[in-house]
Amino acid sequence: MKKSRNRFNPRPEHLGESTSREKVLKNIRHALLDPAENPFLGIDKKSPVFAPMPDDADLNFAAELNKVGGKFIFCESPEDMVKKVIALFDSKLWEQAWAYDDALIGLLSHAGIKVNKPGSDLREMKVALTTCEYLIARLGSVMVSSGQVSGRKLNIYPEIHIVIAFTSQIVKDLDEALIRLKNKYNGRIPSMVSVITGPSRTADIEKTLVMGAHGPKELYVFMADDQKS
Repeated sequence: MKKSRNRFNPRPEHLGESTSREKVLKNIRHALLDPAENPFLGIDKKSPVFAPMPDDADLNFAAELNKVGGKFIFCESPEDMVKKVIALFDSKLWEQAWAYDDALIGLLSHAGIKVNKPGSDLREMKVALTTCEYLIARLGSVMVSSGQVSGRKLNIYPEIHIVIAFTSQIVKDLDEALIRLKNKYNGRIPSMVSVITGPSRTADIEKTLVMGAHGPKELYVFMADDQKS
């Protein structure tokens, strides 16, 4: 018995009797036979998308980081950085921190701060120190990856994330950071690359801004000048 065409279904009869795969292939075939004109001819893909940054890259990074709720601390030298890290811990009454990088463990130990190394109970983690790959000046963002000693956990688990960085890690834009990252790892980009822009936040719950929903609720970036002549 021949099926009658559903008057509420305007699709052609040959599509109504086809499988999902056949429908997709037939639509592709019709699109190739009768292509639409490109409405965006003559687009310049080589000119810069963003306007030039008015300030130095480090100043721009600090300003953009503050806009998104992060806290920027400039240090004149690694020695000055140790003093300012101690001052922060004293003012916040933090007695311990988590760190996996040997240099950061040494910094905390020198400052008289208890260090929790790999293998410690992460459920008690409140403050963690990590390094970073690069600081993206235009966005005020911190690029981290699984290629670092800190791995993935220390960027997500703690309530407070402290990033230790240097002026040599400043890049202007995200594309420059990705190019340098690829060169750093000899063409093999780490399996996880993340760009942190301020403290974690969400407004998905009843349209109310909640800090620390998916990661640290406070972000500090200590940056020391390692390019002095």
